[in-house]
Amino acid sequence: MDVKSAFPNGFIEEEVYVRQPPGFESARFSDRVYKLRKALYGPKQAPRAWYTRLKSFLLKSGFVMGSVDKTLFLLSRGGDTRIVRIYVDDIIFGGSSHALVSSFAEQMSREFEMSLMGELQFFLGLQIKQGLEGTFVHQAKYTRDILKKFNMGDSKPTTTPMSTNTALDADEDGEAVDQKEFRGMIGSLLYLTATRPDIQFAVCLCARYQASPRTSHRQAVKRIFRYLKFTPELGLWYSSGSSLFLRGFSDADHAGCRIDRKSTSGTCQLLGTSLVSWSSRKEASVSLNRVHSCCSQLLWMKATLGDFGLRFEKIPLLVDSTSAISVAKNPVLHSRTKHIDVRFHFLRDHYEKGDIDLVHVASENQLADIFTKPLEFGAFVRLRGELGVLKVEGVDNALIKGKIESQWTSLIALLV
Repeated sequence: MDVKSAFPNGFIEEEVYVRQPPGFESARFSDRVYKLRKALYGPKQAPRAWYTRLKSFLLKSGFVMGSVDKTLFLLSRGGDTRIVRIYVDDIIFGGSSHALVSSFAEQMSREFEMSLMGELQFFLGLQIKQGLEGTFVHQAKYTRDILKKFNMGDSKPTTTPMSTNTALDADEDGEAVDQKEFRGMIGSLLYLTATRPDIQFAVCLCARYQASPRTSHRQAVKRIFRYLKFTPELGLWYSSGSSLFLRGFSDADHAGCRIDRKSTSGTCQLLGTSLVSWSSRKEASVSLNRVHSCCSQLLWMKATLGDFGLRFEKIPLLVDSTSAISVAKNPVLHSRTKHIDVRFHFLRDHYEKGDIDLVHVASENQLADIFTKPLEFGAFVRLRGELGVLKVEGVDNALIKGKIESQWTSLIALLV
């Protein structure tokens, strides 16, 4: 659902005065100064005032705010549960029964002016397909739009977003290209990574050269668009039959940057077979391992899932670096390790508490490998599939299969 004119529903506590802008002539308002009692679109207090009003209403209605995610509200009574997520004036909500969903919609409509959009199908540029077998989130329409926007709709498709031979650097002797266009292409691709983890590494690598883009950098970006031309309908599949176990993967290349020899780290976190979060970033300093960042994300997810009544102990964090595991598990502080950043001691602390369990994984089974370097076609497709990146057609078949099975189940029950 969407709140109509959300910000004016909030009440601001500070004294804020407004007057008509210079050059605006109106005999009705002249040069009067007005004191605001309600928030308007414009003042920096407006978003906070609206959030405070909505939060107060939900808390008075019996909801409990998430312990770490302050946009999450839950209401549990008996065996029934309502879940509400807010994003400014857009609200996603659900419940364990249709009656709970309908009653919440009526409750919100009595308090605010709402436009009820119905079943979640489109949200913040994301397209959502729901079915008995699971949920599919994709940006197929957005992908086609940006291909058309940057005149790449008729480009020659390619099977991977980046060649394994690609080694980008500053290319100071190369021909400079339009910085505005290059940044526009990068920005559009970064938004697409919300449902396309398969292009995360390539986009983030190209984004490092926005300050002074060259022809070689634009060619690398165009290859990403050519890959999107080949796979416009890929998205993330969240199976309803997946078991609920939490795990994380962390990987890093070794001094991969040709400019300063810093490494690129990649992490991903999965709930069962469903990819929940991922990252690809350049290290802040040379030889700084980012296993701790994956650990931090797992701890945040553990706390959030705790609000849903799910409990996890010794969450497996899979890495292919035996040295990182040895340093984290070794309780003795040697002279060779005392210089190590406090992040490693953070990792060791949570290992000793039993929050996480560092597990070695073979390099070929390291899912985070796709976020650290360009891969050859076979390995790339395999890891992409294991992360749950599928095509719309495959998902449609799964949804149709689920509907058919449901119809047969109902028919058999009726006959019995």
